[in-house]
Amino acid sequence: MNVSTQVRHSRTVRLAAALLSLAAVSACGGQPAADAVGAADAAAPTTRFSENGVTVTLSVSDWKASEGTLTALFTPEKKGFHLYSTELPATGIEGVGRPTAVAVTGALKAQGGLKAAAEVRSISVPGVDAQVPVYPDGPVTTTLPVRADGNGDATVLVGYASCSTRDGCTIPVSDRPVRLRITGDGPTFAAS
Repeated sequence: MNVSTQVRHSRTVRLAAALLSLAAVSACGGQPAADAVGAADAAAPTTRFSENGVTVTLSVSDWKASEGTLTALFTPEKKGFHLYSTELPATGIEGVGRPTAVAVTGALKAQGGLKAAAEVRSISVPGVDAQVPVYPDGPVTTTLPVRADGNGDATVLVGYASCSTRDGCTIPVSDRPVRLRITGDGPTFAAS
């Protein structure tokens, strides 16, 4: 192999190693180039925050004719933690739990109900007579159809609580605001 071929081969090997490293980071929970939220719509406006043991990723996708889908991916930061059903009453069952919630105000309006892409299961909680509806441990994706009600400011209000049967619960989050701006070009999230 001549020097020129060796240099090209070395560059190719380094490039392949870098790409494999990037793929490994993405597969192991690193920050992928396009999250599962918005993977089909790479240009979708996206924002993220972490609070009380859960990372929430919000995006607006499929934006056409002032309508789209607001997606919220709720990811507990520790293994073994679950989120409560969107159908749970606002104050929980006998005070236990808080619903996974996403609502919009201002220049953005809901066009239907919040849907979760996870099966609800019921668990028994010591000291509570009724079963409590939760999602399986791990991430939960919710979607809310939305439409713009003109241009202006909008707010997404996010609520949730996460619990573990072994490690207890985190402090619930209620009506955590995330700001958006709606223009003729569509929605954009305000800087966090």
